[in-house]
Amino acid sequence: MTIGLLGFGVVGRGVYEIIASRQDMKIAQICCLEDPSLPDVRVTRDFQTIVRDETIDTVVEAMGGLHPAYEFVRAAMEAGKNIVTSNKALVAAFYDDLIPLAREKGLKFRCTAAVGGGIGWLSELERARRVQTICQVRGIMNGTCNYILDSMTRLGLGYDEALKQAQALGYAEARPATDVEGIDTWHKAILSSNIAFGVSVDREQVPVAGIHTITAADVAQFTAHGLVCKLMASGSRTEAGYSGCVQPTLVKEGSLEAAVPRNYNLITLEGAHSGPMSFYGQGAGRYPTAYNVVQDLVDVQLGKGFYTAEAKPVSVDNSRSLRWYVRGGWDGQIRERWGDGVITPEVSIAVMHSWRKAHPEAFIAALADQE
Repeated sequence: MTIGLLGFGVVGRGVYEIIASRQDMKIAQICCLEDPSLPDVRVTRDFQTIVRDETIDTVVEAMGGLHPAYEFVRAAMEAGKNIVTSNKALVAAFYDDLIPLAREKGLKFRCTAAVGGGIGWLSELERARRVQTICQVRGIMNGTCNYILDSMTRLGLGYDEALKQAQALGYAEARPATDVEGIDTWHKAILSSNIAFGVSVDREQVPVAGIHTITAADVAQFTAHGLVCKLMASGSRTEAGYSGCVQPTLVKEGSLEAAVPRNYNLITLEGAHSGPMSFYGQGAGRYPTAYNVVQDLVDVQLGKGFYTAEAKPVSVDNSRSLRWYVRGGWDGQIRERWGDGVITPEVSIAVMHSWRKAHPEAFIAALADQE
């Protein structure tokens, strides 16, 4: 296997280092804006040199972001090259374009490292759905948010202090909005649902709420009531089609989710035959992520294509009702008061997220005992 590598940041360097010890694959060219001195690989700033190189059969995209990653990946596919990527935003945004193009051209397209870093979650979904119907996917999919919430819960830190610690340790970006506002988890939830259920979810219909407005006082109330806050993604089959969202969720102390520490992930599938199966591990990092990129390259060598042959459009129905903790401007019915926040009677996911969209300064968290 001869590879063209797009990007030479954290993940790209990890892929390069792992492949360097293998005999069955080699990196022929790297496209990046830097100019690293590498003894065995040609480095270029011109992506077209990789497109034109007929010896390259597979492109690894490790640039991140939507543009120019999308344009580069699509051009590589038009040139007949297989794709392996760790870019969840790219695959979630252009799912209905890139996956059909891969099938049309008979190409392999893999993205296991895009969700769960080193866990191999999407490959586990692929295996599970071969022999059973998957009813639900859910879990903690973002290490940055989990580190912040874990530090606030265990160490009593405020949000700003916990975020600064995460940034100092390299778990959070200097501009952390994509993580803390739930967008990263949102991309992962959509991609997981598409593969688990063989559908194409309209991502604009999947609501998302992040953790950036949480306070130490909120966390103190949760602790006093035996609860732990986690940013959770969920997707479920329903009679109407599909229900899915990303939101802070209050889980009971002693539950699997409550125990997930630092920047780790825990993702669960509910199968018709297997029941719940949970997968735990590092959700990010150079070598955990690069490990699954190289696993995907091995799968390409073995002839594996995308994880599902189906991509049926599906209606999103978030009419399911939950109780909520809300702080900040709630004008609906109140079941009880927790400090500056309130617990609501049952309110549908759709209604609560619509309300929060009009009150972006508010903090909401679903109570998981009804899920």
